[in-house]
Amino acid sequence: MNDRRTAPALEVKGLDVYYGHSHALQGVDLTLDTGVFSVVGRNGMGKTTLCKAIMGLVRVSSGSIRIRGEEVTRLNPARIARLGVGYVPQGRRLWRSLTVDEHLQLAAGMRRGSWTVERIYDTFPRLAERKANGGSQLSGGEQQMLAISRALLTNPQLLIMDEPTEGLAPVIVAQVEEMLVRLGDEGDIAVLVIEQNIGVATAVSRNVAIMVNGRVNRIIDSARLATDRELQQRLLGVGTHGAADLDVEATPAKAEAAGAPQPARNGPVRIYISNPVLPTRWSQPVPIARIEAAARTQSTGITRLEETTRQRREPAISRTSGPPVVLVVGTLDTKGAELRFIRDIVAGSGLRTRLVDVSTSGKAASCDVTAQEIALNHGRGGASVFGADRGASVTAMADAFERWLRRQGNVAGIISAGGSGGASLVAPGMRALPIGVPKIIISSVASGDVGPYVGPADITMMYSVTDVQGLNSISRTVLGNGANALTGMVKARLDEQASKPRDAGPTLPAIGITMFGVTTTAVQKIAADLRDEFECLVFHATGVGGRSMEKLVESGQLTGVIDLTTTEVCDLLMGGVFPATDDRFGAIIRSRVPYVGSVGALDMVNFGAPDTILERYRQRKFHVHNPQVTLMRTTPEENERMGRWIGEKLNQMDGPVRFLLPEGGVSALDAPGQPFWDPAADKVLFDVLTAGFRAGTDRRLVVLPHNINDQAFIDALVGNFNDIAGTRPARAAASR
Repeated sequence: MNDRRTAPALEVKGLDVYYGHSHALQGVDLTLDTGVFSVVGRNGMGKTTLCKAIMGLVRVSSGSIRIRGEEVTRLNPARIARLGVGYVPQGRRLWRSLTVDEHLQLAAGMRRGSWTVERIYDTFPRLAERKANGGSQLSGGEQQMLAISRALLTNPQLLIMDEPTEGLAPVIVAQVEEMLVRLGDEGDIAVLVIEQNIGVATAVSRNVAIMVNGRVNRIIDSARLATDRELQQRLLGVGTHGAADLDVEATPAKAEAAGAPQPARNGPVRIYISNPVLPTRWSQPVPIARIEAAARTQSTGITRLEETTRQRREPAISRTSGPPVVLVVGTLDTKGAELRFIRDIVAGSGLRTRLVDVSTSGKAASCDVTAQEIALNHGRGGASVFGADRGASVTAMADAFERWLRRQGNVAGIISAGGSGGASLVAPGMRALPIGVPKIIISSVASGDVGPYVGPADITMMYSVTDVQGLNSISRTVLGNGANALTGMVKARLDEQASKPRDAGPTLPAIGITMFGVTTTAVQKIAADLRDEFECLVFHATGVGGRSMEKLVESGQLTGVIDLTTTEVCDLLMGGVFPATDDRFGAIIRSRVPYVGSVGALDMVNFGAPDTILERYRQRKFHVHNPQVTLMRTTPEENERMGRWIGEKLNQMDGPVRFLLPEGGVSALDAPGQPFWDPAADKVLFDVLTAGFRAGTDRRLVVLPHNINDQAFIDALVGNFNDIAGTRPARAAASR
């Protein structure tokens, strides 16, 4: 008999399921050991049937399903659940008559484990606020939180989630995505995620299975699927469609990711349809050769694609196409009077304006750019935007608007007004605009946590005081202030650009430096040493700080990076309050800018006040930085995990790289006589990085016997940066 501790969490072999004569699953093979594994595919390909078969909700004709080595193929759903399988069904399936708390209490106690009702309320504070509300009184995002929580309370070994982000607003999708990443990192629960959202599926798991006509067509690396739009078109029918114009985002990313120049596109563009013939339940998978043979060509738009790619790499100041224009954006079906009020103030100042509708109701409105025109920019066409599920429509419209906005080369400023839905619609597009373009959102949500809306961008959010629902004495004042503020920002920026002489000498190139309180001494000295050669932009490593720096790298506004303080990785992997995203270092990998990095503040995980620390960490070593910030010392095991994670990212960098390890301590607290001094824990981190680092001609790992704030370490770091950045001191030294 298999040892349950070492057996895969899920093992599916030769699974066949029929609905009458319809062969829904055709010999499916799938294995999930640990972590998160995603399954993607178009509608009708058998994904939900696979979930139901694992849970015993549909009859299996042949094949086997094993959970931790135990055969469950013929067991009923209750037995399977007791074996440690949790299920989040498509559509949530909540009881309308039960409150949030009653839902949770009903699910709690099936199996003992770390997930309790109290932990659920800590993880989803919104549910704690709504604990007395019935299932029918919750928003779509709250219902999904409750459905996920109900499954987690069974403390499963295997969690099956069927379309967990379906119909959710972008902000809620991001929360679900983050939770899945954390579940995978914790390693206690294996998660099988069924998704149509390729962005979510590839973000939460290393590998993705693609289902076509009831079979697992292939299992592919997530990074490759996420960046290869041609592959998505061939296998999933997403991206460019047969009747749609070519989209900028469809540009293959493989060459760009490797840092190589994009190949010239002198020939026609191939457009693939994943099923040349409409599939049925009895269809066999379409051979790839047949898909490729049925592909059509399109020669128009090639110049536009190349030009757009080139523009995205140019500085924002030079990206203009026609006279500068201010965009006034929102849902005109419900906020028409308010948005036109803003438009009239901006236009009255002499600025050119465009009124853009992003409504999802399908109602026609008088404007410059209609919602239907915006919707056509969605990867699956305009029909994907307007539907009965408001949450799904909002998500789709936000994606379409972001794609449309990326194509606009003359945006001088942008402003919007609305509630949480309106802010969710426009924020992703605003975040895609370059730093420096004035961006304002006036909303009733601006008095709370605006992080999910602002992200790493320079978006200004104004609290509307009253709801954005009709014009009155208060709303006119607030909306007017917002409109006039944007007008002032836009005019000042245009005047500054116009006043710059054409023959002005070159400005200093900008570089990014990451800092935390415990590495401030080093950063100040580094900036002082480099100020004659570079404009040094310092980013506080609080999660969003690293994202902001990498956004500037992605937009071409930074020519190099000194990533001294990588502490955001601690919080990402251990659940701190200042986490990076899983794409930390991604912009460096894609852009190939000169990179000097280190392990600054990897000795600490950041939490809030002491009473907010997670229960599983209560017995650890802590240092109270201030009443609102508590630091936890990392262990050798955690350092090993971080070393492997960072090492994998470093090995993906193809540009010039120097990574420096300070054996004398990674922060001001990690020094002899200081509370976090632990050479043994640091050594594990250094050993893992040293063993896994892929050295090369312009890729070096440098080990130094100093603390990260010591002058000798700083001198070595600056010298290495000068070496790879090609500064004048480095050239002079080379000539000598």
